[in-house]
Amino acid sequence: MRSDHILAIDQGTTSTRAILFDSAARPVATAQREFQQHYPQLGWVEHDPEDIWRDTLAVAREVIAVSGFEQSRIAAFGLTNQRETVVVWDRETGEPIHRAIVWQDRRTADLCARLKADGAEPMVQGKTGLLLDPYFSATKIAWILDNVAGARARAERGELAAGTIDSFLLWRLTAGTAHATDVTNAGRTLLFDIHEQRWDEELCRLFRVPMGLLPQVHDNSCMFGLTSPGLFDPQIPIAGVAGDQQAALVGQACFRPGMVKSTYGTGCFMLLNTGAEAVRSENRLLTTPAYRLNGQMTYALEGSIFVAGAAVKWLRDGLGVIAHASETDGLATRVPDSHGVYMVPAFVGLGAPYWEPNVRAAITGLTLDATGAHIARAALEATAYQTRDLISAMVADGSAPPAAIRVDGGMTANNWLCQFLASILEVPVERPANLETTALGAAFHAGLATGVWSGLDELSRTWSAADTFQPTMDADLRATLLAGWQHAVARTLS
Repeated sequence: MRSDHILAIDQGTTSTRAILFDSAARPVATAQREFQQHYPQLGWVEHDPEDIWRDTLAVAREVIAVSGFEQSRIAAFGLTNQRETVVVWDRETGEPIHRAIVWQDRRTADLCARLKADGAEPMVQGKTGLLLDPYFSATKIAWILDNVAGARARAERGELAAGTIDSFLLWRLTAGTAHATDVTNAGRTLLFDIHEQRWDEELCRLFRVPMGLLPQVHDNSCMFGLTSPGLFDPQIPIAGVAGDQQAALVGQACFRPGMVKSTYGTGCFMLLNTGAEAVRSENRLLTTPAYRLNGQMTYALEGSIFVAGAAVKWLRDGLGVIAHASETDGLATRVPDSHGVYMVPAFVGLGAPYWEPNVRAAITGLTLDATGAHIARAALEATAYQTRDLISAMVADGSAPPAAIRVDGGMTANNWLCQFLASILEVPVERPANLETTALGAAFHAGLATGVWSGLDELSRTWSAADTFQPTMDADLRATLLAGWQHAVARTLS
């Protein structure tokens, strides 16, 4: 029987999913588990790597069982992960020496500020395409080494390994035979020169991260290793790895320069394919690897919004305004407008294009007749306003306005939000038939490495839009709403 299916693991910020795809890129079976978030101090966010490992194994086995297929039909695993989140572990036992520090975590903001004051940011941006911000991995690794007793000395002796979540899962899946990552995850650490495509000694010295901790860096489509005996029978190759946002770019088949995708999950991340050129942003966007295939790098410009779906989760868990995220669609349409209410969702600081780690969230324009529906609508509208900020920055960097934006992520199941996005952005918004584009991108990488798919042209033919939302808003109303948003942001920043 032909091995023509790919099992994709999508290890996200709040849950871990496994999806089995057939050779037509259709999902056959899926499983998902949410895991606990840890907030030990204000602005700190941690995950237990053992929770992530346990759930990864469980959802993979569940999907195989639910599908009813012979395991021999699975050609490979594809792996995609929350980026920037880091783990440091013992090379001998594989046990983490500290909880994973999550991409949202802001504990190293003061260190980043000191490095900026010392004039380090131009060099860092020139090599990595990134800005000095606690969002990225390097200062998180250094914090663990400095705050776990004996860790720095152990790292210098070669007893420890470090990496993003993909590296930790690869280590566990292969019983320590693979300490590896891909260019898209390496490119989010502040330690990887995206032009030379290698770990950089000057950056490692700046952030005080021993190079011996770091994994090997591979193409996205590559034989990373085999699952260790006993985990699955027979063993399964791990043949594709990508950070979640770059995986979504591939899952959306944005293979031509100028194509744009925007993913709305915990945060919102917009990537513009810039081809072989690593475009340096003058408007505080990020230059980042999009994918590397057969040694050929493709780059992207990225705008990173830290809070999108997380604001909806706060409405549910923090305020109790809703019982389920899907209720925001009904609440948004229950009222004719947001009644002048704006939410600036800087719960963990503001990302692009502001990059203010210490600012905190604000709701402005509240009056006594404002309701929970107005606040819920303001949270959705904020996602569109922030996306507009990213588009404006990309155009200011010299990009042509996109012909369309391909959207994905859990929030895009909300029709009202997709329509509001199209109207605020003044661009058609295309929602694909398969919203699981992050997992699909990981599957595509693994399938390219194992011959399930022949190349990017074949992958492009699998993509189709289920819905297209056209701009409909009056220009004067749009201008008024955007002016109100900019006023709310200015008040929050001040």
